[in-house]
Amino acid sequence: MKSIHMLLAGVAVLVAPTTAAFAQEGEVRAQEATTTSVNDDAYSDNEIIVSATRRDQAAQDVPLAVSVVGGEQLANAGVVDIRGIQQLAPSLKTTTGQSSATGAVLSIRGIGTAGDNPGFEPAVGVFIDGVFRSRAGVALAELPPIERVEVLRGPQGTLFGRNTSAGALNITTQKPKFELGGYVEASYGNFDEIEVKAGVTGPVSEQLALRLDGGYHKRDGYIRDVNSDNRINNIDRYFVRGQALFENEDVSFRLIGDYAKTDESCCGAVNTLSGLSIFPGIDATSSSALALVGTNIIRGFAGVPSLGGTAGTIGIPNYTPGSRDMAVTPGRDLAEAVNEWGVSGELNWDFGAATLTSITAYRDWDAKRNQDIDFSGLDRAYRDNYRTSIKDFTQELRLQGTAFNDRLDWLVGGFYLNEKLTLNDTVRFGAQADQYVDGVIRELTRSAGLPSGLQLFGTLGPATPLFGQVALATNPALAAAAAGNPALFGLFNSPLPRTPNGAGQQNDAYKVDTQAFAAFTHNIINFSDRLSLTLGLRYNYEKKDIETDLNSVVPACAFFQNPATAPYRAALQGAGLLNSAFLLTCNPTVNSEFNGVRSGDRSESEFTGTAKLAFKVSDDILVYGGYDRGYKSGGYNLDRGSFDSVLLGGNGAQIEDLEFGNETVDAYEFGIKTNFTRQFQFNASLFYSDFKNYQSNRFSGTNFVVLNFDKLVSKGVELESIIRPHPDLAFNLGYTYVDAKATDASPLAGGDNGRQASNQPKHTITGAMTWTPEITPGVGGLFHVDFRQQSDAFPLNDPLARRFTANDGFGIVNLRAGVNFGDGKYSIEGYVENLFDTYYNITAFPIPEQGNSFAVYPSPPRFYGVKVAAKF
Repeated sequence: MKSIHMLLAGVAVLVAPTTAAFAQEGEVRAQEATTTSVNDDAYSDNEIIVSATRRDQAAQDVPLAVSVVGGEQLANAGVVDIRGIQQLAPSLKTTTGQSSATGAVLSIRGIGTAGDNPGFEPAVGVFIDGVFRSRAGVALAELPPIERVEVLRGPQGTLFGRNTSAGALNITTQKPKFELGGYVEASYGNFDEIEVKAGVTGPVSEQLALRLDGGYHKRDGYIRDVNSDNRINNIDRYFVRGQALFENEDVSFRLIGDYAKTDESCCGAVNTLSGLSIFPGIDATSSSALALVGTNIIRGFAGVPSLGGTAGTIGIPNYTPGSRDMAVTPGRDLAEAVNEWGVSGELNWDFGAATLTSITAYRDWDAKRNQDIDFSGLDRAYRDNYRTSIKDFTQELRLQGTAFNDRLDWLVGGFYLNEKLTLNDTVRFGAQADQYVDGVIRELTRSAGLPSGLQLFGTLGPATPLFGQVALATNPALAAAAAGNPALFGLFNSPLPRTPNGAGQQNDAYKVDTQAFAAFTHNIINFSDRLSLTLGLRYNYEKKDIETDLNSVVPACAFFQNPATAPYRAALQGAGLLNSAFLLTCNPTVNSEFNGVRSGDRSESEFTGTAKLAFKVSDDILVYGGYDRGYKSGGYNLDRGSFDSVLLGGNGAQIEDLEFGNETVDAYEFGIKTNFTRQFQFNASLFYSDFKNYQSNRFSGTNFVVLNFDKLVSKGVELESIIRPHPDLAFNLGYTYVDAKATDASPLAGGDNGRQASNQPKHTITGAMTWTPEITPGVGGLFHVDFRQQSDAFPLNDPLARRFTANDGFGIVNLRAGVNFGDGKYSIEGYVENLFDTYYNITAFPIPEQGNSFAVYPSPPRFYGVKVAAKF
């Protein structure tokens, strides 16, 4: 708990200016003031308008847990995509696992949906200009100029299109303007970082304005492959975005089209060499022994040509905490390319008595990936040309107005989603697949008392006997049977059929079509000027159709599935080696037993809603409390590893094996918002969220499985203070305490049962200071610093993993300073991200087929550079 004293000190600073209260967060940006006199007029433009309830309201008047981050504050913090928003919102946490395209995870209040599988939908929804982005990775492109970001905490079960059980990011970008303007900015930094952005906007007529924005961003990677000296986790992407805005007295229509492309190498993982640590008292056949064996084999075999390796190849580099070195097999890579485009149209038509809003959108997102999935220089397994595509058509309609002399603010609407998801997976064995298996079997049988050990494929030479030969020599009854049966004799005196390079999934094809309908109403009843009741109800219906066409070719799988090899399997079973031998040679991810064409469907319906009571104690104090019912739909885990093998006692491949159920949440919240002066705000909230059937995608040691936890409770407190002692100076402080624990009796729950949710700190503090003084007439300054400090957290709750992957409390500080001149038309700034070059583990995972070996995804190092900009 190295950071607890700093955390407590930060909380003291946060709450010192006010009396003890619990309230809700509402972050506001510091806008430039036109005067330096300290009076209410100087602060009159600080009120932030949000659309969190699909109505334009002042953030301090919304009885909802929402943080608001303005565009200038995002720019000052160096935020280029949604992952950076966590630096300014303590209840939000973002992580990226083995893929930035498909492995990005957003969490709010400790709740998020993890897993590198597009079959899982996010617990935190992302909406950009009212359009739903169906997966977190789909929203990771460079952000265009932003007006504001609203971080809505808690289930959004009534509004915001798609169901989200934990919260939502509502991102509003800058619209076209009816006056000519534009900007161009360029940055250069360490790691050869280059970023260029430009845009122009202006009127075509009195009723039509256009806008065009674009940007390019590149940066070298910060993780080194010790075999090729290539750099991983680089940036290479661009975007272009065009808009048209039509407005008259009654109608506005906004048309947006965008295209973005990335071509990068992601995501590097570093082996912690935990496999070299055998714990006292652990049996030699345990997973910890396998970790030791696997690590030593990889390090010993990778660079040996006679064992299929490439001379000079490093299997696993030496490791010290904070290392950013990894080993990739020569000829393999972590290439990741994403192409996405979309078009949307938003119509707002004021009929006088009511306003109609229609948002129609189509999004097309495609990702292609390669991956060295043994996470070493040994050519055990890889992924080649993995492809996934998501095509979404969404339509949202809302009609809203007021009645009974504005006592009732009513809204009714509907939402439709048609999503077509395709996935083509290609997990394959490499050139050293059999050597690795033989090495593992040899060491495990040596540890069991056989000095020379045993092997299955015969890749280690004659000094190590085949398992079948030893079984035949040590079993008189079997030897007698084989003497009169040439086929049986040959079975036990022959190695297993060799695995060619490229064996495995030839093309596992999945297709999931989703149709979702929702009808909702969201109403505010104003009993008086001070007392209001918000009631919302939503009906959700969803249907998913799945088709799979799985094709894997692995000779060892065919061998074990052949009835004629039953005596060999029985001998392995008698020696206690069947499970290990079968899972190593015929991993569930490539098991050809599961080949074939299958289809299925599932449908579900659910009511969700909200009820909140708000009371304005005075013009400066709002107190509210209420209940939300949230929901996230079930679906299909697109991984053949979810099937269970008949050879290991299962019932074979059933389409239902891929299915997982929906999760629901009952959330309660009490909050207070205060705005005693234009110079000071303080908000806070208490929350309690009870999740049922919480969805968790987890690695079992050989494959990914889905677990619906019986129960997960997230509870805590959120505080925020905004202090503006001068129009040129603003402080934003936030604190979140989260206690999020799962309860489930299933053995698959493992270390997560009863512990803090993985990778979720209990305490998080964020803060920002922005100072924009006038240096001389026409020349202004900028000094901005922001930080995020969190307490200890464990990316993995496995008791053995904690020692190697835990994060002690740490803080990240960003700094930006510069000057502007020409009345703000020109500027030059210097920036530093991660000022103190702090290291932490973004997340971690158990390495496949290596027992209790764990790898971590390392954090970015310190970045710094200079930015110049001009605008008109």
